[in-house]
Amino acid sequence: MAIYEYVGIDKSGKSVKGLKEADSGKSLRLVLRTSGIFVTKFSESNSGGLSSGSKLSLKTQINFKQLLERINVEDIALATRQLATLLQSGVPMLESLRALVEQVDNEALKRVLSQVRGDVNEGLSLADAMSRHKCFTNVYVNMVRAGETSGALELVLERLAEFTEGQSRLQSKVIGALTYPAVMMVVAILVVLILMTTVVPKITAMFSSAKVQLPIMTRILIAVSSVLSSYWWLLTIILGIAIYGLLRVLKTPKGRAYWDRAKLKFPVFGPIMQMVSIARFARTLSTLLSGGVPLLSTLQIVRNVVSNDALEKAIDDVREAVREGEDIAGPLKRSGQFPPMVTHMIAVGEKSGQLETMLSRIASAYEARVETRVGMLTSLLEPLMILFLGVTIGGIVAAVMVPIMQMSTLVK
Repeated sequence: MAIYEYVGIDKSGKSVKGLKEADSGKSLRLVLRTSGIFVTKFSESNSGGLSSGSKLSLKTQINFKQLLERINVEDIALATRQLATLLQSGVPMLESLRALVEQVDNEALKRVLSQVRGDVNEGLSLADAMSRHKCFTNVYVNMVRAGETSGALELVLERLAEFTEGQSRLQSKVIGALTYPAVMMVVAILVVLILMTTVVPKITAMFSSAKVQLPIMTRILIAVSSVLSSYWWLLTIILGIAIYGLLRVLKTPKGRAYWDRAKLKFPVFGPIMQMVSIARFARTLSTLLSGGVPLLSTLQIVRNVVSNDALEKAIDDVREAVREGEDIAGPLKRSGQFPPMVTHMIAVGEKSGQLETMLSRIASAYEARVETRVGMLTSLLEPLMILFLGVTIGGIVAAVMVPIMQMSTLVK
């Protein structure tokens, strides 16, 4: 079975295109003809090679189109829930994957699922087939593998769908809340740059012939405007080199470790980033443990989810301690990277045998705190951005108007 991208004409004479799974090009034509579509061009999407009768222009169009396609988290979550529903209804795995390929709207994901179905048909497990594609994370693949091993794949897929949707919602809320302040900051910087490089030089040119002592703020304004207008290219090069050098340093282990530790100490954003990482840690750990993944494997996977070197090292210490027979709460507390409430709730969960439930409660509590903090931060940043823009533009206007008023007084 392969998936084909086709262009054709329907019964009304309109041009149509899409993706369809078929055994061969001939089978594709027959299947589509029964649906009232006459195929004019087609290519096998998996290989990118053109079939006989198709044209080079179609190949170029398809490759360019594939470059623009993306598989987002929402598509993965929806496909996971659909697959769980099909399996719970008693539909065999291969038939479920075939139906899923037909239902998915995202063409990139459709191709991936078609390849997964082909690998499963050749004898691979679902987890091994999915591990060949980057769109399925380590958490996802290990959960599926645990579900296949335990015989509860349908339940695991349901939990995976809920987990994926929850992570997507949290990420969307954080990004959405911070988008407006970021746009405001960019607009403010652009407005100031335009004023300093185009408007201010024209206005302050009249001061050069005036025999008045310019105020210090006006002299500073003229100096800054002159530098920005005359040496913008040099400043751009210096800024580019600085950004490139910083990125190179951050890619080194020491640079990343220093930056990750510094991020957690930022006055306002540090606590938010820590809460996001803790929520992700608790939610992922709860999901994996409830899915039947072994604890040591779970900790190794969760280590790559927190995205912070300081927290990763703390989880590594926990993993080594658990390997030696300790519990989770003790090493987490010794690391100093997790709040007392988190370690206390984990300790209670371990003693009561309800660790997954406690981790889920921790994740929910911290996700709620993140939403509250981000909402407060957004409400605070918006007026601050407006105040910054107003003060900056007001200062520029004052630096220009004060000498003009002095000149008008001398004329009188």
